[in-house]
Amino acid sequence: MAAVAVAAPPLLETRGLTRVFGGLVAVSAVDQAVRAGTIHAIIGPNGAGKTTLFNLLSGVLPPTRGEIRFGDARIDGRLPHQICRLGLARTFQNLQIFANMTVLENVIVGRHGRSSAGFLSAMLRLPAARAEAQAACTVALSWLDFVGLAPRADDPAGSLPYGQQRLLELARALAAEPTLLLLDEPAAGLLGREKDNLADLLARIRSSGVTVLLVEHDMGLVMSVADRVTVLNYGKKLFEGSPDEVQADPDVVVAYLGAPEGA
Repeated sequence: MAAVAVAAPPLLETRGLTRVFGGLVAVSAVDQAVRAGTIHAIIGPNGAGKTTLFNLLSGVLPPTRGEIRFGDARIDGRLPHQICRLGLARTFQNLQIFANMTVLENVIVGRHGRSSAGFLSAMLRLPAARAEAQAACTVALSWLDFVGLAPRADDPAGSLPYGQQRLLELARALAAEPTLLLLDEPAAGLLGREKDNLADLLARIRSSGVTVLLVEHDMGLVMSVADRVTVLNYGKKLFEGSPDEVQADPDVVVAYLGAPEGA
């Protein structure tokens, strides 16, 4: 008898995930699974609960109810730096770079969660701390090269144009060596050519072995790069499927465009 293939468990899974603010249910009993090696997009109208969901997954907010599993670990209730150490990194909808630090220094900050040298060792510049600092610089430069910013490594981060600042934030998140990367509206404010470059970059990130979960309003980008799409509406999971299935679903169309007259 032929062996029966068993599907690998999801890299990230939520069960009944809920977040309530006073009387507002921002995320309501969301069951979600993200498979390793994919680009999975979360879309929905404004106020659908997308960023709140990201904040729950990354530990910025604790859930009111439900659970989150990442790999073999249950992570709901853990702090952001603890979750990052497990291999989950994220970017934010609003840019969060250190404008007065160099581009390279910004990316080295992303290595902080991987640091093993203690404060005293670093302060005294002991050999282990020096070696770790050099290794962090090497890794940071490799990710700057990956996103195309290596020539700007020594420039102040605030001197970069907006699109390159977005790439810098992405390089800093990648420097944490995540297995799962959460991107909150990475195309926000980008122009046409920059969006095309971002699509290529996302494909290369997936090819490098990093799973991507992104929230994005640009449907052209989502439909061109995503393997799977989840639609949220009023905090609830409305639909999930391939990009083609999502575009053809009438409930999704109504959620985005409103019901046609006379319906």
